[in-house]
Amino acid sequence: MGVSGASGTPYAAAVLRALLAAGESVDLVVSRASRLTILDETGIAFRDAHWQEDLREWLGRGADGKPGTFDVPVENVRYWAAGDLAAGPSSGSYATKGMLIVPASTACVAGVALGLSKDLLQRSASVTLKEGRRLVVCVRETPLNGQTLKHLVTLDEAGAVVLPASPAFYAGATHIQDLVDFVAGRTLDAAGVPHQLYRRWKGELGSGSAPPGD
Repeated sequence: MGVSGASGTPYAAAVLRALLAAGESVDLVVSRASRLTILDETGIAFRDAHWQEDLREWLGRGADGKPGTFDVPVENVRYWAAGDLAAGPSSGSYATKGMLIVPASTACVAGVALGLSKDLLQRSASVTLKEGRRLVVCVRETPLNGQTLKHLVTLDEAGAVVLPASPAFYAGATHIQDLVDFVAGRTLDAAGVPHQLYRRWKGELGSGSAPPGD
């Protein structure tokens, strides 16, 4: 999983929590730009030397920023520095099921579409595509200009799943975390990872207004 510098760190945290809850082992790359966004949106300084401590604190926060909302063990996370181009995920021989980029900035989208591989995140995404593995790009930007749209089409044609961070309301959202979890859930759906992050559509109008237990 790669985390780029776009706004939307709660999306990344929700996806990571769900991956770990599903029993997945996660290779994590946090871009340099995303560290600034994490600091701005959560107040947490994500540090290479203390990544477990910082990751645990980050994943423990809800979308409203309240600390201690979740208790998340991070033993199944392997962290790779963004500048480490000799890291495992930089090679096609390093076995993975696929890659999620959450959130994906337009700069990250452009870098992957053009094959720039300027850091480990972009290189890992390029490797994922060349090996024919599933790449899910959760783009978080609005509005989208023509150049970014062309880059997204390029990624789609290369086999990636382009998944805009667009919350829906039919699942009965009552809190900001519900909207975040919907996007996280759809991202995991695209990756084939089971979860229970949102209430699925059952073909019944008005079901979104029913109590969550119904």
